[in-house]
Amino acid sequence: MLAARALADCADRVVIVERDALPDGAEPRKGLPQARHAHMLWSGGVRAVEELLPGITEALQAAGGRRHPVTTGMVAFSAQGWFRRWPESHHVILAGRDLLDATVRAQVLADRRIELVDRTEALGLTGTDAAVTGVRLRSRDGAEHTLSADLVVDATGRGSRATGWLADLGLSAPEHREIDPGVVYASRLFRAPEAARDDFPVVNLQSDPHGDGPGRSGFLLPIEQGRWIVTLCGTRGGEPSAADEEFIPFAREKLRHPLLGELLERAEPLSEVSVTRSTVNRRHFYERMPAWPENFTVLGDALAVFNPVYGHGLAVAAQSALLLREVVKRHGWGTPGLARRVQRAVARPVRAAWDLALGQDVFYPGATPSGPTVRDRIVSAYVGRLMYTATGNGRVARRVTDVTSLERGAQVLLTPQVLLAAAMGPLRPPLTGPPLTAQERKAAGVDAVGTVTP
Repeated sequence: MLAARALADCADRVVIVERDALPDGAEPRKGLPQARHAHMLWSGGVRAVEELLPGITEALQAAGGRRHPVTTGMVAFSAQGWFRRWPESHHVILAGRDLLDATVRAQVLADRRIELVDRTEALGLTGTDAAVTGVRLRSRDGAEHTLSADLVVDATGRGSRATGWLADLGLSAPEHREIDPGVVYASRLFRAPEAARDDFPVVNLQSDPHGDGPGRSGFLLPIEQGRWIVTLCGTRGGEPSAADEEFIPFAREKLRHPLLGELLERAEPLSEVSVTRSTVNRRHFYERMPAWPENFTVLGDALAVFNPVYGHGLAVAAQSALLLREVVKRHGWGTPGLARRVQRAVARPVRAAWDLALGQDVFYPGATPSGPTVRDRIVSAYVGRLMYTATGNGRVARRVTDVTSLERGAQVLLTPQVLLAAAMGPLRPPLTGPPLTAQERKAAGVDAVGTVTP
């Protein structure tokens, strides 16, 4: 949808080919099973979406979504300790994935230049290894036909068949890499206690990739209609169960702190547990291919997928769509090498999110055939020191969040000021417990013992 909106300012007609029958509102659909898990849109992605769809944040808020302050509205426990809740420096959009999709879809399809063809499957590309001329389609009645196009964008997600399509044109396979931490996700919806339905913080209990045994984590996101969506995660040997009755015990007993389980004991379950194992990090390096056809580009999950725990997939897709528009506008339709320029541009936000995910996931047993490299270990040691410093240094915490929000590149973590701060360590002593306020604990119905000042 965002890619279509990006191209609408540059083309006379944009056609979205969608395999699903798209609902009119915020309803689930077959082609988006991951919608049953927690999603958030980091501020780097929010800015990109706002440039493509001005006013989208207000529209999401009007529909029940939340603009949530970071790190003010977050209770986070890292491998290095509890983070303080510093004054707002960034934000996230919190909403159920169905609501997010429906709100974006309504604004995009209101543009008369954009046409939706749903219940139709893309079968392959037409053209040659030098230039793509269109796409072969199969409609809902089984009939096949060809749609000619000046540009074909593959935004088909993690099930993309672009490598096969390119091979059919006679092009070589791209370099690719997979990092599989073996994470299993289990998610469930809850009705928050009535007093905790407004302005409750995100709760994020992170795993320790360097610890003994499997990594286990969990996070709670407050979303529309007074609900919490909660996702529990575990790597090989520590996977959460699909059984409803085991969800809260896992949160209370298996994570590095029982806070999440304590909160859920006071909440009302609204759904069964949904489980997914599709959490591998996978990247296709299309930008490195020796030859690339004109009039074809790949973006979003079709280009790279990340472990969902980092919440970067939506932001990367939005930034890629914005870059698609910028490159086409800058160089113009028909410019030789335009598609390659797009492919190289969209690799930038992918690279940033990939490095963040790789720096953690490569340390889990079995994630790669050979384990972490020397570079991986050096980078991880420095990032660990930064995260430790960020628990008690607000300036460093902001620089870290600049990068995790995908607003700035990792180079901001290598300035002399940040290097010196990392060497000195945190300026304030570590917190001894979760930084929930007394009011938040009372609203959630949890014991006030151990409350600390945020």
